[in-house]
Amino acid sequence: MSGIVVHLPQGSGNRPPDGSGDADGEPYRDAVTLRLGPGEVARFGRGSATTPVELRLVDEAISRLAGEIRVTDDHWQLSNHSATQSYLVENPEGAGEYLRVPPRRAGAPIPFEFSRVVLPTRGGSTVAFQVYAPDHVYLDPDGAGGPWENRTVTAYSLDETATYFLVLVALCEPRLRDESPVAVPTTPQIVERLRGHPACARLTARAVSSHIDYLAEEKMRIAAPAGAETGRGARRNGKREAIVGLALRFGLVREEHLALLPPRAGAGAAAWESAP
Repeated sequence: MSGIVVHLPQGSGNRPPDGSGDADGEPYRDAVTLRLGPGEVARFGRGSATTPVELRLVDEAISRLAGEIRVTDDHWQLSNHSATQSYLVENPEGAGEYLRVPPRRAGAPIPFEFSRVVLPTRGGSTVAFQVYAPDHVYLDPDGAGGPWENRTVTAYSLDETATYFLVLVALCEPRLRDESPVAVPTTPQIVERLRGHPACARLTARAVSSHIDYLAEEKMRIAAPAGAETGRGARRNGKREAIVGLALRFGLVREEHLALLPPRAGAGAAAWESAP
């Protein structure tokens, strides 16, 4: 398995009233993204000089060492080190499913492919970070039964109910509609294209970029495109092009998948042609 991706958004935790730093007087931190392989661990909490953590959550109600994430071969586990607080693990792409991890619970297995870990705070809000799980493996329908070593698994295990799959379909849409000269949609265009979908009303450009990274690095295992040294924009464009090319060559996205997207507005259909 390829491991997990943990993302702590910018603004998680509390900024001190004077805006100068966090509650311990240290500079306020930007977004953090971690990639963990099987057997690796990331700790989260308020942290200190004697209690280092990989994910720093700044709120006085959060313990110095609030918990840890541990990656196994096919899932990840959450340990709650708090003696009093429960944590929630939400499935943002489900129908309100969530797990409650009680105080002192060690190694709770998390089944969701995409999760939001939520910790309570003293204020009216919460602190949360996202976890993209290890690649879920599905058996070939024709290979069910028999010894495990004789079974065949799918090369690209994509969940067609997930938001990342909607992003993938939106990326492939112009090519599927035989608009081949049109460039692959940009991130802002994907945000606008999916805005009418009930699951994507609050989708942001940062979230779309995270889904694209997840598709490329975890789901499709696409190497960094040639010419990455030309800059971030070229690297992002090359990654999107590689995703679309692979998805269409292997039939991972087909014309029938276009029905998953919201209807195209008349003006919106022409917007693709303005893609750089």
